[in-house]
Amino acid sequence: MCFYRFSFRVRYGETDQMGVVYHGNYAQYLELGRVEWLRSMGISYKTMEENGIILPVISLELKFKKSAVYDDLITVVTKLKKIPSVKIEFDYEIYNEANDLLVEANTVLAFMDARTKKPLKCPDYLLNKLLNEESDTKTGIN
Repeated sequence: MCFYRFSFRVRYGETDQMGVVYHGNYAQYLELGRVEWLRSMGISYKTMEENGIILPVISLELKFKKSAVYDDLITVVTKLKKIPSVKIEFDYEIYNEANDLLVEANTVLAFMDARTKKPLKCPDYLLNKLLNEESDTKTGIN
């Protein structure tokens, strides 16, 4: 299934007094991974919102393995777990420069109408991109 790697440096303001990344910041790191995963497919989250589709997080799970610290170059690997319907689910792994696994995570988001706040099915333009990519992967086209 499709995945995307996104790397960035830990900023000083994301750490606690010990220089370790505050645990609450990992949810933002996952969001960066999702937004950049969409962007890598040519889809802007901003445009989705402008077209009336929002994606609230309905489930978040984090498993901490090792700490990230100030100025670490970390990589968020975002993996689509399965073809979405009304929900879209991602698995994540976060690594440091030494390729140590820092965090394993999972999020589930729901496609919702921004105006009515009612669930929607995955937009066709996203579904078509995912199905084409999956087809290309199976046939060896990349």
